[in-house]
Amino acid sequence: MLVGVCNPLLDISASVDEALLKKYALKPNDAILADESHRPLYEELVANHTVEYIAGGSGQNTLRIAQWILPERNITSFLGCVGNDIFSKTLEEKAREAGVHVVYEYSEKDATGTCAVLITDGGKQRSLCANLAAANHFSTAHIEKPQHKDLIHSADFYYITGFFLTVNVDVILTIAKHACEKNKLFMMNLNAPFLVQFFKEKMMSVFGYIDILFGNDTEFETFALEHKLAEKDNMDMKRVALDITQMPKFNTNRQRIVIVTQGEKPVLVAHDGIVTEFPVIEVPKEKLVDTNGAGDAFVGGFIAQLLQGKPFESCIKCGIWAATHIIQMYGCTIPENVKYEEW
Repeated sequence: MLVGVCNPLLDISASVDEALLKKYALKPNDAILADESHRPLYEELVANHTVEYIAGGSGQNTLRIAQWILPERNITSFLGCVGNDIFSKTLEEKAREAGVHVVYEYSEKDATGTCAVLITDGGKQRSLCANLAAANHFSTAHIEKPQHKDLIHSADFYYITGFFLTVNVDVILTIAKHACEKNKLFMMNLNAPFLVQFFKEKMMSVFGYIDILFGNDTEFETFALEHKLAEKDNMDMKRVALDITQMPKFNTNRQRIVIVTQGEKPVLVAHDGIVTEFPVIEVPKEKLVDTNGAGDAFVGGFIAQLLQGKPFESCIKCGIWAATHIIQMYGCTIPENVKYEEW
């Protein structure tokens, strides 16, 4: 029912001190692509810290969470590029265990991508530094293969992360245009402030196709500043969300929906000229482990209910529930023996 596209990455997660962030010029709660200056980080992380290897990649996380909640397996399919190595085998194994139908493209030249997840402030902050490697080489030819094209065309819902803008915008446009022509639902996520700033042209080339846009308040604030929707000292997030719903859109059969997560603050949903607030579930500080994956989990919970035709309020509540459970685990790890019950 749903096809997702993103960068499959193996997360190398560890609790660190702020000195390590400063050493590599990283911010406490941000997401960036690694450059040459970050190459020693991965070895240093493994050598000097207790690390966990966790199946990651924003889009793949979201689909694993959705399948955790959905009543049947293989309702979602995931496309991305990996290396032909042990890391990709781990990623595929974890995704298939969760019930995701994996359709990887394999690179013989590059290793599977990794992401350093640096956890600080008792789990409240996480800094992501991604080395895309093979993920950076997803080809348009992969979605043109007859079996893959059939898979894409048979779906009714699509979710592509903003991170994939750095890889192959033509793939995004191909899927987005199909969704628009067939009146299917196309969803994207802002994912990181640097994407809004430095991949602005590519983002706006697909923006008109987006039916549902997800992101957190920091990402939407950056979007507002870049598009002159608000000023830094006068940032009204509700107004920003409403303004984004009114930006040009190709499929006029449905209005754009904008969903803003704000950490401990209520989730904002802008649609049809109205902003609705949904309070989140408070997690005691002693149970908070790692906020990495919270946004991915929220979208996964939302999608799980959306695919079942549940009311919009149920989709939001399930997203909040999923994020609440994931931040009590290391990485986007699915807790055992926990099942969703609508609240």
